[in-house]
Amino acid sequence: MRIGIVCYPTFGGSGVVATELGMALADQGHEVHFVTYNLPVRLDFISHKLHFHEVLMEEYPLFQYQPYELALSTKLVEVVTKHKLDILHVHYAIPHAYAAYMAKMMLHEKGIDVKVVTTLHGTDITLVGSHPSYKTAVEFSINNSDVVTSVSRSLQQDTLRLFSIKNNIQIVHNFIDTGKYEYELQNDCRRMAVAKPHERILTHISNFRPVKRIQDVIRIFYHVQKEVPSKLLMVGEGPEKRNAELLVKSLEISEKVIFLGNSNEIPRILCYTDVFLLPSERESFGLSALEAMASHTAVVSTNTGGLPEVNVHGLTGYLSNVGDVEDMANNTLAILKDDDTLTRFKQNAKEHTKQFSLEIILPVYEKIYASLLEKVS
Repeated sequence: MRIGIVCYPTFGGSGVVATELGMALADQGHEVHFVTYNLPVRLDFISHKLHFHEVLMEEYPLFQYQPYELALSTKLVEVVTKHKLDILHVHYAIPHAYAAYMAKMMLHEKGIDVKVVTTLHGTDITLVGSHPSYKTAVEFSINNSDVVTSVSRSLQQDTLRLFSIKNNIQIVHNFIDTGKYEYELQNDCRRMAVAKPHERILTHISNFRPVKRIQDVIRIFYHVQKEVPSKLLMVGEGPEKRNAELLVKSLEISEKVIFLGNSNEIPRILCYTDVFLLPSERESFGLSALEAMASHTAVVSTNTGGLPEVNVHGLTGYLSNVGDVEDMANNTLAILKDDDTLTRFKQNAKEHTKQFSLEIILPVYEKIYASLLEKVS
C-alpha cells in the first residue's frame, strides 16, 4: 500500500505515534509519505525507506496568519497525484482532517479516489475542536472521513458527547515499540550519572503546557524528597518551565531537580527512573506514561481521560484526583517504601505494556487500510 501520513512534527504524543507508525509500516514493505511543515522529530531515514514532503508557506502581506490548511491541502493533492497514494492517514482533527477533506474533493474532480483515515488524539477534540470557532468544521471533517479512530475509549466518548457524529469511531489505542525500551538490557544503565546509589529517581516528561500541571510535579516531589532521598528529572520545554524553575528555587530544592530540556534519549532517561509523575489536568491517552511503563517504571498519575486505560491503580502505579498533590505524594512514597514493593510495581508496569505493543496495534491499522481498498476494488 502507498500511504500518506499527516501529523504535527513535534515532541507531542500524536506526532510521536504517527512517526512510529509510519516507520513501522515502511518496515512492513509499505510506501510511506509524510506530509507536514517540518521533519518529524523521531523520523529516521537512515534505517527506513520513507519519504518526506515539506509544506511550504509563502509570505504574503495580506495575511496576518498564513493559511496552513490551504497550503497543506494543495500539497496533499500534489503528493497523492504524483505518488499514487491509496490512503491519507491524518493525525489530529485540526487542521489535518479538514485539509484532507479538501484535498479529497479536489482529487475527486481529477478522477482520483483517495481514502482518508482520521485519528483523534485529544486536544484537537476536547479543547480546541469543541470551540465555537472550529466546532462545525471539525464535526464536518470527522463525519466525512472514511474511517475515524480514537486513541482511547475516554476520547471516543468525549467526541460523541461534544459533537454530532454520524461516523463510527473505532478505538485503536496508542502503541509503543517495546524493543526500544529494553535499554536496561541492551546498554549499561548508569544511574550514577544522575543520582547516588541510595537515592530514588522520579521523572516527568511533557511539553510543559498548563494542562500538564507542572507545578504539581514539583510539589509532589517536594513532599517525597523530605521522606526519601531522591532526585527529579524534568524533561521537556514549554510555557510553564520558567514557573517550575522559580518554584524549585523558592522551595530550596534546586540541587535535587534537573531540567534536561527536550530529548531524543527518552529510553535512556526512563532507564534511570523509579517513578514517573503525570499529574495532568487531562490526558486523552498518556503515551509518556506508557513509555515509562515499558521501561520498567511505576506511574503515579491523575485519573483523568484515558489514563485509567493505561495505568492500573494498585498494579502498575496509582491514580489520584486532579490537583490532589498530597495523595499523589503518598502514593509515590508507598511505591518507594522498600525495594521489593518498587520491584513489583516496575515488573507489573512492564508486563502491562505488552497489550499496547506495536506488534498488536500495527496489524489493526493495516486491516483498516486494507478494508478501505477492498471497497474500491
